[in-house]
Amino acid sequence: MSLIVAILLDALLGEPRWLWSRLPHPAVVIGNIISKLSKLMNHAPQQKKKGVLLVLTLAIGGGITGMLITWLGPIADVVTVAILLAHKSLVEHVSNVAQSLRMSLFSGQRSVAMIVGRDTADMNTEQVSRAAIESMAENFSDGFVAPVFWFLVAGLPGIIIYKAINTSDSMIGYKNRIFKDFGWATARVDDVLNWIPARLSALCIWAITGFPVKWQLIAQNAKLHRSPNAGWPEAAMAYALEISLSGPRSYEGQMRKFPWVNPIGRKNIGPSEIDNAIRILWATWVGVLALVTALAILFFFL
Repeated sequence: MSLIVAILLDALLGEPRWLWSRLPHPAVVIGNIISKLSKLMNHAPQQKKKGVLLVLTLAIGGGITGMLITWLGPIADVVTVAILLAHKSLVEHVSNVAQSLRMSLFSGQRSVAMIVGRDTADMNTEQVSRAAIESMAENFSDGFVAPVFWFLVAGLPGIIIYKAINTSDSMIGYKNRIFKDFGWATARVDDVLNWIPARLSALCIWAITGFPVKWQLIAQNAKLHRSPNAGWPEAAMAYALEISLSGPRSYEGQMRKFPWVNPIGRKNIGPSEIDNAIRILWATWVGVLALVTALAILFFFL
């Protein structure tokens, strides 16, 4: 029941600025801890082993924190889970990209730069729109479905451990010279933790949109993505909207020719497709809420 209330609370309030302008957001606290640990541990020799130690530290610390909060009672549970879910804030960020893009291409570029890591200065309308939709699909899995899944599996310790590892991956899981070895463990563990949620996210989008294509086609296109997990919700969203996603993009001034997901889909897209993706995501959110409610009722009667 606490999970249902938390999902509704997140959808209602999101991340209120009046609160997080006065208090440090838990994600910021987690990020600060990871940053300090990284500075302390990320140096030769044996950086891979130190990266494994970082993952264990985050897992143990997250588990203990979750148990301590659980002992405070159900209200603390609900509030913590609601804070760690990120559906409404995700939708707000992506909706802002669509609104900005309608004002001007420059405004759209600035808005999408806040939610993606690729180069945005030279993007056209289609690229801005694709970036927003891709980010929304991927973060629906990372920011909503995965936390819900791990709370169902392991309660508050599970969701906190997941958020700590996922945040760590976003900070040090890059395959660059600085983090190639030290961030290896957190990247691999994050892949494992997101393996089931990513596929569940794709399955939910696919079902909510009326099974627009065969599941095998979504699976085939998901494997075209550079990520073992992000391709699944992106492929499901691409086929739901009948558009192409992924494809070439620039990172740090270097153009990378990634393959298209749903290569035969429409490539000439804009703010309207972002709006449609948002509607699909809210419908999928309702589906996830209904599923969680059904599981709660089943558990109650068992």
